[in-house]
Amino acid sequence: MDISISIIWLVVTVILSVIEIFTMGLVTIWFAAGAAVAFLLSLFDAPIVVQVVAFLVVSIVVLVLVRPIAAKHFNNRLKKTNIDAYIGRKLIAKTEIDNLHGTGKVDMDGSTWLAVSSMDNVVIPAGSEVKVVEVRGAKLIVEREDI
Repeated sequence: MDISISIIWLVVTVILSVIEIFTMGLVTIWFAAGAAVAFLLSLFDAPIVVQVVAFLVVSIVVLVLVRPIAAKHFNNRLKKTNIDAYIGRKLIAKTEIDNLHGTGKVDMDGSTWLAVSSMDNVVIPAGSEVKVVEVRGAKLIVEREDI
């Protein structure tokens, strides 16, 4: 048994796991799993080529199969911030929103924002409920909710 290659795989596994613990980004854990399998194979004196292939195959398979599931459950409690938090908000048109005439304002959190319709040919009357679909600079792109 070549203990040095086993120690290298063990160190790689530990380093990748520690990086994952501190970043929580679901990036290195897949490679830590591959390194752990390669470490176990090295304990049984598997050839280095087999260890490296196992590392790559296990890392890729776990990444492809498990990451989407883990990301869905891991990131579901993230709170939208900044501009992303505005998308989907329902607001009331303060003035008529008419792209042709360049008019449109909505109030959001105590501030008045310029608003444009997502469709140029749709005029949204003042007082209508709108939903924010995009933010472009200081303008909110909105759609009428009751259509």
